[in-house]
Amino acid sequence: MTTITVLDSYRNEKPYPFCPGCGHGPVLDKLNAALVTLEADPSEVVIVSDIGCAGLSDQYFATSAFHGLHGRSITYATGIKLARPELTVIVIMGDGGTGIGGTHLINAARRNVGITVLVLNNLNFGMTGGQHSTTTPEGSITSTTPLGNPEHPLDICATVGVNGAAYVYRGTSFDDELADQMVDAIRQPGFALLDVWDLCTAYFVPKNKIGKKGLEETIGELGLTKGVLYRRDVPEYAATYRDAAAGMGERQPARTIPVEFDSDLDRTFSVIVAGSAGAKVRSATRLYAEAAIRSGLWATLRGDYPVTVKSGHSVSSVVLSPEETPLGSVAAPDILVIASADGLPKVSGLLDQMGPEGIVVTIPEFTDLETRAELVVIDPAAWSGRIPKAQLALMLLTVAAQLKDVFALDALRAAAAGPFASGNLNAIEAGVALASVQPGRAPA
Repeated sequence: MTTITVLDSYRNEKPYPFCPGCGHGPVLDKLNAALVTLEADPSEVVIVSDIGCAGLSDQYFATSAFHGLHGRSITYATGIKLARPELTVIVIMGDGGTGIGGTHLINAARRNVGITVLVLNNLNFGMTGGQHSTTTPEGSITSTTPLGNPEHPLDICATVGVNGAAYVYRGTSFDDELADQMVDAIRQPGFALLDVWDLCTAYFVPKNKIGKKGLEETIGELGLTKGVLYRRDVPEYAATYRDAAAGMGERQPARTIPVEFDSDLDRTFSVIVAGSAGAKVRSATRLYAEAAIRSGLWATLRGDYPVTVKSGHSVSSVVLSPEETPLGSVAAPDILVIASADGLPKVSGLLDQMGPEGIVVTIPEFTDLETRAELVVIDPAAWSGRIPKAQLALMLLTVAAQLKDVFALDALRAAAAGPFASGNLNAIEAGVALASVQPGRAPA
């Protein structure tokens, strides 16, 4: 049986550290009243605080808490809510944090993540000297705008509202109904935000000669309104995500690769394949690695390709070993396969490092390569069938697999099974046939 703890007050006995007259304290008192009304179990409530004066808030509540980087509190809260959707997650941040973390604010709203954000909006950076923030009204005096703020302020409520927030409220720390609005916001499924304007008595009030009445007047002068501005019954993100995942059925078990063949390899052995992006260089190398695994070897892969994915180079390396071996850089591979002009510049330096015991397998375009390794030139045109560009790397790897007998070709055929088996097996059989002829094999 689960026991729920309900407190008469969620505030501890520590006095607030805020300046005399600061509006943050009354806002936190109303949050305390809201939690009492909700009869929230403190073990099921997480207050996520930002940097700044508002970021001091979490330590005064008997709940769980998380304190992170400036402007990032919403991202932390999102992670907590996704991991533990049953929790009540409340963000306390200042107007400075909403500006610094504006992208996080917008994306949490449009996703409708089920967190409640309290913005303690005192219209400046109150902790660091009273600099202007994204919500500082035009014309306001701050330490960084001594002649008056020339910037138009950010409308936090409109920003999250137009991007899909479920509940949006604007008010001030003086509003009697603020605690009730917090209750509504926390109960609302989805993303809820309360933009609570309050007074920074250390900086903004002295410089702008503003009080409660002036705060209300400023809201009106900016063409803004108070109250609940948006309320939508829209699906909450975490619930929607879990429903979608449940609809996918049970997670498929991890694929295991059986060991069906033997290998006589007694040392570390490396292969590098260099070709064109989009030409299945990585796929061919993966099949080679899987064939090694099916032969009882350890295999580690590394790929290098540009962000364009379908153009430029693609270089893959595989290191095989009879024992588990971390993948490091390959100084001089046992086998180097060069399948195109795109890949050649990326591996040309290896040609000088390879010794007579190494093999370079390539196509007629690169017959004149200079290397101490054995150069094996394979002409795809000598094959009776057609070898598409996407099968060239695997065909050349098959030739290499026969020249350096690391595992049985049947292991490679077994690895080639699957949705692309027909093309893969075609490439393998072409490689088998061309390796037996080797019309362009040049001795070292």
